[in-house]
Amino acid sequence: MTSRPRDTGAERLLRDLAPQVLGAILRRFRDFGAAEDAVQEALVAAATQWPRDGVPDEPRAWLIQVGSRRITDHVRSEAARRRREAFVVSLVPPEQQIALAADSDEAVEQDDTLALLFMCCHPALSTSSAIALTLRAVGGLTTAEIASAFLVPEATMAQRISRAKQTIKASGVPFEMPASEERSARLGAVLHVLYLIFNEGYTTSSGPALRRDDLSSEAIRLTRAVRALLPDDGEVAGLLALMLLTDARRAARTGPEGQLIPLADQDRRLWDQGAIAEGVALVTAALSRGSIGVYQVQAAIAAVHDEAARAEDTDWPQILALYDLLLGMSDNPMVALSHAIATAMVRGPEAGLELLRALDADPRLQGHHRLDAARAHLLERAGDREAAIAHYRRAAGRTTNLPEQRYLMSQAARLLDARR
Repeated sequence: MTSRPRDTGAERLLRDLAPQVLGAILRRFRDFGAAEDAVQEALVAAATQWPRDGVPDEPRAWLIQVGSRRITDHVRSEAARRRREAFVVSLVPPEQQIALAADSDEAVEQDDTLALLFMCCHPALSTSSAIALTLRAVGGLTTAEIASAFLVPEATMAQRISRAKQTIKASGVPFEMPASEERSARLGAVLHVLYLIFNEGYTTSSGPALRRDDLSSEAIRLTRAVRALLPDDGEVAGLLALMLLTDARRAARTGPEGQLIPLADQDRRLWDQGAIAEGVALVTAALSRGSIGVYQVQAAIAAVHDEAARAEDTDWPQILALYDLLLGMSDNPMVALSHAIATAMVRGPEAGLELLRALDADPRLQGHHRLDAARAHLLERAGDREAAIAHYRRAAGRTTNLPEQRYLMSQAARLLDARR
């Protein structure tokens, strides 16, 4: 055992290992709900024992062993045995039951995260349920965080995830990488999941930190793995490029005390030039193939931002043209919001405010802080300080991310000071 003190590193390790451990246990026992319960028990045991005894030399194997022991203990009880026997008889042929016992050592060695990702995006589930379940099982997000990403109440999302688990169990979905044709059918949901995991990491929906680097890094890792499977798919390349070009700004997005620094005020010398070069190369190659998708267009927009040496050098007409294209491809209200901001940068704040007024009727944005924040920014540019102050304050009251909240309040305070 290697003794290590309690720190956020151990917490990150547990988060990184959780989907791998779930995949290994699920592959062995074939019961999603029971496997998830066992993994949660193993994580609780690790959180209790590791600070006292030290992190094991093989933490992943330790978690798999503990989780497997927990699920086996449950199976041994009479009621659990009956449920287990019925489940195995109905879903697993006898010859596979023998193989299950034989692959226990392999389960420790194999990283099943990608197989888990594709299983959660099975056609038996609706797209929204698949995304929600994968965010929970693979991304490690809480139900509240997933609800925020979907712009739905937490109770609604809890029911959706519960139903998805039951559907997976009832359908008898095999835990394995699907064949090529089936992979293609699930790819849209898989990419959407990875996109949402990355976004939650880039700007968390709630909490004291602006971002969660563990989620962003895991999304990039998984997207690289998907690209290794599908190297010629333009949208996979586009999504990876988008993540790299966006994540490249990570070090410049926060100040010494974790405060938010907006894009226009960032020290661009802190941007990761290696990630930018890789992202630009990926999206350039993807676009040259002729079939354009939403992730490629978003990556192209990120590339225009990243290639500007100074904020004032940003090619806003090109960005607006790309948003015009994206708006015709996507019904995402956040795309419409960004399109309005780009319009304001090219044609003036009043043009942007006019587009924002049209978004007021979109129920997906009602009560969302980003609509108020965008309106406040454009009202300030238009010279209406009083209205800008009111919307900065309203936006601050609607976000549960503390750095965003503090930034928005500071913007309102700045305008108040300037008025005196």
